[in-house]
Amino acid sequence: MTRKEAREQAFLLMFEKSFHPEADIEDIISLALENEIVRADDYVRSVAEIASENFSRIDETIDENLRGWRKTRISKVSLAVLRLALCEMLYLDEVPVGVSINEAVELCKQYSGADDASFVNGVLGSVARSLSGGELVDDNVSTDSESMDGEFTDNESADS
Repeated sequence: MTRKEAREQAFLLMFEKSFHPEADIEDIISLALENEIVRADDYVRSVAEIASENFSRIDETIDENLRGWRKTRISKVSLAVLRLALCEMLYLDEVPVGVSINEAVELCKQYSGADDASFVNGVLGSVARSLSGGELVDDNVSTDSESMDGEFTDNESADS
């Protein structure tokens, strides 16, 4: 399974978790495996577990980077995508920030729409700048930070 496919499966677990916040992530993973919604994969399990263990910190980061929004107004798709990307950005050093952002935008486009993709791009761009002291962490990533409508692009393989 490619990293891109694994991210999509991890997204599906995060999406399910957003409907059942009280459920243990292991139970969600087990049901998803049993119903063949996801395939067994170490990366998928690892990201889902790390994100679940750190939901409070991840959600605080989302709240800190929202401009004129409350988390309760964010679609479940966008919230799941943000949680997945922030898990990678905050806890998985081997994944370049630009790759996490680009993949998050692509997941939003696939499962939601351009408006959600632009919103997620803006929030993650804000996080990326705060993580690097005001500069984007990855030189291969570009954004129009004033309008938050710019799309991040990554010249590296999305399968990182």
